[in-house]
Amino acid sequence: MPKITFKHEDDSSVSIDVAEGVSLLEAARLANVAIDAPCSGNGSCGKCRVRIAEGAAESEFTRHINKEDEEQGWRLACLSKAKGDVTVEVPDIASAYKSRMKVADISSGKEIEIFTNIQKDIANAGIEFGCGASVLEITLDEPSLDDTMPDDERLERAIKAASGAEKVHIPYSVLRTLPETLRAAGFKVRCTVINDNGNLIVYRVASSDDKTPACGIAIDIGTTSVTGILADLSDGNILAKASSGNGQIRFGADVIHRIVEQEKPGGRDKLQKAVIQETLIPLIQIMQKAAKVPAESIIRLTIAGNSTMNHLLLGIDAGPLRREPYIPAFFHCEPVFASDLGLPVNPDARIHIMPNIGSYVGGDITAGTLASMIWNKEEIELFIDLGTNGELVLGNDSFLMSCACSAGPAFEGGEISCGMRATDGAAEACTIDRDTMEPKLSIIGDSELIGLCGSGLIDVIAELYRCGIVDAKGKFVREGERVKHNEHGMGRFVLATRSDGREVSITEGDIDNFIRAKGSIFSAIMTMLQALDMDVSVIDSVYVAGGIGSGIDMDNAVRIGMLPDIERERYHYIGNSSLAGAYAALTGKAAEEKISELAKNMTYLELSTVPGYMDSFVAACFLPHTDISLFPSVQG
Repeated sequence: MPKITFKHEDDSSVSIDVAEGVSLLEAARLANVAIDAPCSGNGSCGKCRVRIAEGAAESEFTRHINKEDEEQGWRLACLSKAKGDVTVEVPDIASAYKSRMKVADISSGKEIEIFTNIQKDIANAGIEFGCGASVLEITLDEPSLDDTMPDDERLERAIKAASGAEKVHIPYSVLRTLPETLRAAGFKVRCTVINDNGNLIVYRVASSDDKTPACGIAIDIGTTSVTGILADLSDGNILAKASSGNGQIRFGADVIHRIVEQEKPGGRDKLQKAVIQETLIPLIQIMQKAAKVPAESIIRLTIAGNSTMNHLLLGIDAGPLRREPYIPAFFHCEPVFASDLGLPVNPDARIHIMPNIGSYVGGDITAGTLASMIWNKEEIELFIDLGTNGELVLGNDSFLMSCACSAGPAFEGGEISCGMRATDGAAEACTIDRDTMEPKLSIIGDSELIGLCGSGLIDVIAELYRCGIVDAKGKFVREGERVKHNEHGMGRFVLATRSDGREVSITEGDIDNFIRAKGSIFSAIMTMLQALDMDVSVIDSVYVAGGIGSGIDMDNAVRIGMLPDIERERYHYIGNSSLAGAYAALTGKAAEEKISELAKNMTYLELSTVPGYMDSFVAACFLPHTDISLFPSVQG
């Protein structure tokens, strides 16, 4: 049984004994070592590069490892198996997606302004604030030989007298510590409660000098990243925030790979543990520590995620989501309890999952639709959430239509040879001099260039097209020092040469993959409009949300044919709309009910069943499009 030791650049290491024939990637997953594998181990992405430092490994041929790298010990973890004991060096970039991912920070600057404005818009639309949570100051009559009422009934009586409630429920988690709490506090206590349709539920009983507020947590579970905020439920004040990579990433960059993985023996448990134990629990503990509140004071949670994330979070089979007729296990899920998932909050805290509306449009979009406010206007508007997947909602106060497009992981750097997520070393913006063809790159962090993230890819491809370096098909048509060709004639554009001599370049294959991703977005927009017998002229505003939305240059997104060619002032970035909607639902029952109403009344368009969609998609797989009249402002 080979012993595999994974060694990181900080000299820390993890060892595991595995059976013969287990790939290095699977061994890393078993050892909980983070190695980025957007393709989930089928050898197509080339991102799971590791170096054999000691021992030997049997590896399959791959175009992602050249002869020189192979001689230096570089291998793809997914295509390599240990031959006896082996030490594997895991480069920092292989796990940086989880520890240093750039996630929008809602606590400062532009993001907090966007977030605050969304809450004001929701309130101005008549959606009342308040989830029924409060803290009651209670003084109980002390028991005596003449008053032998039990502690629970004594507390119930006092709460009814203080609140006017007709029903009071004291759960077991409170009852089990009630005797010592009452007596230590001299029968003067503060009770954290939620009014649930006239039934007052007691979540916490503490001494009168404990000033901890009633708290709640809103979480956005993205395919790539997870973001959360902890808030005071009495006034909505944000007490803490945190974000991290989704621990499920090592099982694949997109939802299809995750679904395939969860269908393997034990896969469902692995995926659920990855998001709960590796992601949510640390995230919640970070926020709890930052806010300096005890776990039992967190009494309400709202979670927004796409349909697949919702299924995997709850440990429910997501297999039917990817097979015709694409049926989810649920749209609306009755609240589950924190104790059901083992989250480190009040065990009786209810978790409200934002409702799904289709196999690939889930609670992140229903929550985001609330935040976009398109449901409250007469004008026809478009809401787009751009991340690992692309989801869209078109409509106004009379109708809403939604769809999801299979853009693949290209927007997060998947299937792109120089692609990567938005971590240190990723170029997030680019301009190219038309005459000299010299690129100017904006790189995240104090780091040497490693690759391109989604917004950087959009800029590079748009600039290559603008400068006439590539044609409408994404083929190189201009020669220069930075344009190289391999032995098969395939072109590439060299962005930089690293200090270690390695080249960072974008190839014709990369451009082709990205063109298909952007074509998917544009064809989805056009298909929805055509289904309603409309064209782009009816769109009054476009609201862009999601992980890469903040960094997109809208001119460049239009130039490559990803977004409609309308006045740029009609485009608006609205930040993490999924988290904003989840926060609104956390702090207001009316907002939660509105999200459910929007989900029930939204028409879901399954693009794969729409006649003509594939024709629209193929037409969009050019720069910017086969019908150039759709992009009058674009000059090649």
